[in-house]
Amino acid sequence: MQKRRAWLSSWLLAGAIGLAVSGCGEGLHYKALRLSDVEEIAPSNIPTAGEHPLRVAVASVISPKSTAGSYRGLVAYLGKKIGRPAELIQRQTYAETNDLVRRGDVDIALVCSGAYVAGQRDFGMELLVAPQVNGEVVYYSYLIVPGNSPVQTPPQLRGKVFAFTDPLSNSGRLSAAYLLWQMGERPDTFFQKTIYTYSHDNSLKAVADGLVDGAAVDSLVYEAILAREPRYAERVRIIYRSPPYGMPPVVVPPGLDPALKAQLRDVLLNMHQDQEGQSILAELAIDRFVPIADKAYASIRDMISAVGQQKWP
Repeated sequence: MQKRRAWLSSWLLAGAIGLAVSGCGEGLHYKALRLSDVEEIAPSNIPTAGEHPLRVAVASVISPKSTAGSYRGLVAYLGKKIGRPAELIQRQTYAETNDLVRRGDVDIALVCSGAYVAGQRDFGMELLVAPQVNGEVVYYSYLIVPGNSPVQTPPQLRGKVFAFTDPLSNSGRLSAAYLLWQMGERPDTFFQKTIYTYSHDNSLKAVADGLVDGAAVDSLVYEAILAREPRYAERVRIIYRSPPYGMPPVVVPPGLDPALKAQLRDVLLNMHQDQEGQSILAELAIDRFVPIADKAYASIRDMISAVGQQKWP
């Protein structure tokens, strides 16, 4: 559990919430962070003459600056092993990251599970590998409420203000919607208001600050934040844990050069075998990267089929 909590703690929390909280909630705004503030990574020790950079996208599960700092080592490592300069490319929403993959504007991307299912369905996004943490390749969705909230169960959230993370998020949206579907409810009529925060740390902090009555968050992010900042243990509380879902994967565009795809897969699957790779994995608290089958995401497809392609909130 300690290592699972640490997986994201190494790349969490620049100190304050980075992205604006937006959506249907009124007056719920945090300081905005311009994505232009996020530095692209181009390692200087890799020959650049005549070479296309290796373009790596990382979905903003957490605030962009934290992601950039955390993945600097991994991006540089991939570039060095492939023999190209490398750069990190970020967008605010999961859909925008999927669009980068769809257009072939990136060579490889780390996305959330729900975004993978949508991308595979819409344009044939391809699985490459997935991180293994504590010998597992699964995670969960948590429904959380403020520590002093009287709410003890999901049905008691009726009429409350609730935070989703992103329209394509599994743990931050779909899983909660499916739970309501099982209750014979849907978010736009069950909750008083809903908002999108566009990162899991934003959602947790909105709950901790009492700006919303509840939220759906990624278990790995939740545990990492509490490990990094124990004060949140008294300010937020879990009222529901979902079944396990396939770990957010590493993906590639469907038209990627097969030789490059094979190279990238080989580098990731074997990086735990060299000292530099081990150091980078240890910083991210990942055991190693492993192959993962599309069937690992079958339960997410089942939930999408059940709730339908609703456009709420």
